[in-house]
Amino acid sequence: MTTRPTIVSTLAPGPLDNPRQTVCNAANGARDAGRSREPHKLEEKMKRLLALAAVAAVALLAGPAAAQAPQKLRLNIASAFPTSLTLIGEAPVKLSKKVERVSAGTIDLKINEPGALVPALQAIQATSQGSVDGAWSNAGFFAGTDTAFNMFATVPFGPGIGEYMAWIFHGGGLQLSREMFGKHGIHNIPCAIIPPEASGWFRKEIKSVQDLKGLKMRFFGLGAKVMAKLGVATQLLAPGDIFQALQLGTIDATEFSLPSMDQKFGFYQVAKFYYFPGWHQQATFLELYVNQKKWDSLSDQQHAIIEQACGDLTRDVIAEGEATQFKAMREMQDKYGVHIKMWSPEIMAALQKAWNEVIAEESAANPQFKKVWESYSKFRADYAIWRDAGYLK
Repeated sequence: MTTRPTIVSTLAPGPLDNPRQTVCNAANGARDAGRSREPHKLEEKMKRLLALAAVAAVALLAGPAAAQAPQKLRLNIASAFPTSLTLIGEAPVKLSKKVERVSAGTIDLKINEPGALVPALQAIQATSQGSVDGAWSNAGFFAGTDTAFNMFATVPFGPGIGEYMAWIFHGGGLQLSREMFGKHGIHNIPCAIIPPEASGWFRKEIKSVQDLKGLKMRFFGLGAKVMAKLGVATQLLAPGDIFQALQLGTIDATEFSLPSMDQKFGFYQVAKFYYFPGWHQQATFLELYVNQKKWDSLSDQQHAIIEQACGDLTRDVIAEGEATQFKAMREMQDKYGVHIKMWSPEIMAALQKAWNEVIAEESAANPQFKKVWESYSKFRADYAIWRDAGYLK
C-alpha cells in the first residue's frame, strides 16, 4: 500500500479552500498586490506629465508675447525754448505726455532744455547732423541755410491761423517744406500754431518812421529784413538771451511773442511801450523735427502716434493762445504801467512797402524762395474769394 505525500501549504488556506484553489488564490493575490501598486505609479507619472505640459504651455504663451512685445523708444529732443515758458515752451512737454499716453509708455520723447544738448538756435542743425534725435523749434531758426524756410514759420502781413493751416496742409506748403527739410536729412511735423504776436517793446514812444532809424532791435524772420529797410539794426537772439541784452543796452528794443510769453520774460521791466498789431507774425508754426534716418527706423504705428499727438497739441495751443492774452495785457497795463500802443497808419504803410521790396529781392536772389512764394501767394489769391465772402470785416 503506497502512501500519498502530504502537501503542506504555507498560505494558510481557509476552511473552504481546497489545495488547488489555494494555489490559485495565492497567484491571484500576488497579481492583485502588484495591481494595487500600479495606480500609485500611474498617478505619479500623470502628475509629472501634467507638470511638464503646464511648463510647455507657459513657454508657448510667453514666447510669442515676449517676441512681439514692443521695445521702448526714446527720442532725445533739443528744445529751442525753455520748458518753463508759457505755451511754446510748455508745448513739447505736453506733446511728450500725449505720446506716452497713446503709446502706453512705449515711446518717450525726452525734452531737453535749451543748451542741455546744443544751443537753442542750433537745435535743427544738430538734428540734421544726427547729433540729436530731434528738435522742438521753428523753421525760421533754420533760415540761415535757406531764406525760404522762413515761409514755413511765419509770413509778414500774412494769413491768420485758419488760412495758414489751409495752405500748409491742403495747399502744398507741407509738401514744399518736406522737400526742403528732406535734403538736410530732417523729417518735419507741424505740431502747433500760435495767434498773432505783439510787434515790439520800445523804451520810448515811436511816433514816426524816423524814430525807428538807428535802433538796435532783436527781430525774427523775414520781419527783420523789413525793419532793416526802415533803418533798424536787427539781430536774432535766442529767447533766453533777450532780456539780458535789453537790460544791458546791447539792444534798444525787442520783439518776441504773445503777451503771455512776453510777460513771462519781464520785458516790461525795461521797456514800457508795447506795440501792436504783430504785422510780422499774424500766425506762427512750431514743429517737431526728427532726424530722417531715425524717423525711417520707426514703425508706421509709431509714426501715427506722434503725428496724431501733434494734431491734438495744435488744437490745445490754438485754444490756449487765444484764451490767455487779454489777462496778460491787463496785468501788464494795470500792475506794471505798460503802454499798449497801435502803429500809426503812416508806419504801417511804410512797413508794407518795405515788405513788398523784400519779396521782390528774395525772389530774385533765391529760386527756392520764389518757388515757395508763388505757391503761397497763389493760394492766398484763391483763398481771398472765400475770406472776403465768408468772414465779417
